[in-house]
Amino acid sequence: MATAQAPRPKLFRNFVVFLTLFILCAGVLALYNSPLDKPKEIGLNELAQHVQQSTVKEIIVVEGVQLNATLTDDTQVTSHKEATDSLSAVLSDYGVTPEQLQNTKITVQGESGWKFFLVNILPILFPALIIVFFFWVMLRQVQGSNNRAMMFGQTRAQQVDPNRKNKTTFKDVAGATEAKEELMEVVDFLKNPKKFLALGARIPRGVLLVGSPGTGKTLLARAVAGEADAPFFHISGSEFVEMFVGVGASRVRDVFKKAKKAAPAILFIDEIDAVGRQRGSGMGGSHDEREQTLNQILTEMDGFEGEANVIVIAATNRPDVLDPALLRPGRFDRRVTLDLPDIREREEILEVHAKNKIFTDDVSLKEIAKRTTGFSGADLMNVLNEAAIFAARHDRKKVAMSDCLDAIDKVLLGPQKKNSKMSQKEKEITAYHEAGHALVAHELNDSDAVHKISIIPRGRAGGFTLKLPEEDRHYYSRAHMLADIAVSLGGYVSELQTFGDVTTGPSSDLEKATKVARRMVTTYGMSDTLGTRTFGQQQEMMFLAREIHEQRDYSDKTAQDIDHEVSRIISEQLHIAKKIVKEKAEMLKVIALKLLEVETLEREQFEALFAPQQASQESKSETHI
Repeated sequence: MATAQAPRPKLFRNFVVFLTLFILCAGVLALYNSPLDKPKEIGLNELAQHVQQSTVKEIIVVEGVQLNATLTDDTQVTSHKEATDSLSAVLSDYGVTPEQLQNTKITVQGESGWKFFLVNILPILFPALIIVFFFWVMLRQVQGSNNRAMMFGQTRAQQVDPNRKNKTTFKDVAGATEAKEELMEVVDFLKNPKKFLALGARIPRGVLLVGSPGTGKTLLARAVAGEADAPFFHISGSEFVEMFVGVGASRVRDVFKKAKKAAPAILFIDEIDAVGRQRGSGMGGSHDEREQTLNQILTEMDGFEGEANVIVIAATNRPDVLDPALLRPGRFDRRVTLDLPDIREREEILEVHAKNKIFTDDVSLKEIAKRTTGFSGADLMNVLNEAAIFAARHDRKKVAMSDCLDAIDKVLLGPQKKNSKMSQKEKEITAYHEAGHALVAHELNDSDAVHKISIIPRGRAGGFTLKLPEEDRHYYSRAHMLADIAVSLGGYVSELQTFGDVTTGPSSDLEKATKVARRMVTTYGMSDTLGTRTFGQQQEMMFLAREIHEQRDYSDKTAQDIDHEVSRIISEQLHIAKKIVKEKAEMLKVIALKLLEVETLEREQFEALFAPQQASQESKSETHI
């Protein structure tokens, strides 16, 4: 088992600090003991001569040994004598008479206790105390490192303070009505358990929140923490995993132990797929650290010990990789799926994120909701945030609708490349390419409406054509998918017909058309030739990187038939796109020239280009009648 080492840089830094402090204190004491202005030291005979000459004002006897004398010119001198002899006896030996000594003031002074301690004991004791203190701190740090090494098995789960300010509640969560109802029942169960127990209902062990990234799984968990009066613990699945063997299982035991002590309580595990992946797939077999952690979670949620009022709420966007034992009733009794918001829910989400922003009168959240089909709640928050950044960048006091539309484009495709060095020829090719997409989409009844065309480069795209449905769609018809293929090929056909050659620009369009056609044949059973069945099963394999493999359940002959059918579908839609572009060549040129002029066309501007043509057709029909 690996052992943790003490943090050497920190110990070295502390050592330097203490050594510097020690040197400074020693220097101060040295200066105190040996001051720079020492009095002149003289012999007893010279002191006796000064007394005989009456040039001594005062003699202070310190501890019976040291003689500190002050001369008449205020000069300080010092001398020493034996402690057993008196001052008068010593001076008389040098010829000083009692009469001469009477003219000198003599003071006997004994050293006080604190000064004796300061001068004699402190210089020895203080360095010793510093050394002892230094070793004590070093030992504390080493013990702290050992304690931290032994604390790897303790959980890092944090308990939410129920009285905190600005807490999230269900009112702050827009949309996700069904998910909120499920979680409201959990909160109600903790608040009023008798109402459910009277009917024989059992407290649910776990609730699994499943949804795409950004759909609000963690936000709902924060709302549960804000609504529940019960203790709420939260931790990430990755925090169970460590390089030390057995740490993950130990942390699971510790977090459930804390939750059980505070029961009834709620434990939220975010990104549970970090430890909940299906067992038997790891290279370590049954000794895999992650599998041991998962086994401990399974035991704690529904093991031998039955009654534990701890509700586990977990979130993941990969339910397909979770172990079946984790998903069974008794562990996760409820699975709450969070889908991407529809147009009504998108508008509600936008209203929540628009509370702290100031908009101009032309901003319509409903129109923004229409333009953001397929956006998650996190994407919508990002759109309004980017719109506010655009407004601040242009020194505006309010966020305009143009800022919101630019923010949608940025979230979809990336930032605008204003300094892109595109030649006039490439701009012309891009204009005709995007005009081809828009023209084919406009002429096909089964295609979505064109909302925006732009030849301004964004991200990896030289231009784009934005098609959006009039209302949210959950099912796609065969006619719609065929129209989608034809629209994808519109740019390729336009380049070929206008310039007599094609560029690398339509590569992504061809890839998209091929994928849609193959799914129609192999997944959706939309082929009259091959019949209503599926072909192949896709399996995800994780080894060094994520790879998608197809398990074939058909013969090589069928594989050839699939290829032929995919090619036939693409060829038919290519013929339709060529027909439209050829018949509407003049309209194609009008759209392209307008794009070269203004670079961006909104839906109203785009449809206005067809107004003269429609008026001409209506007048011809009236004349014919």
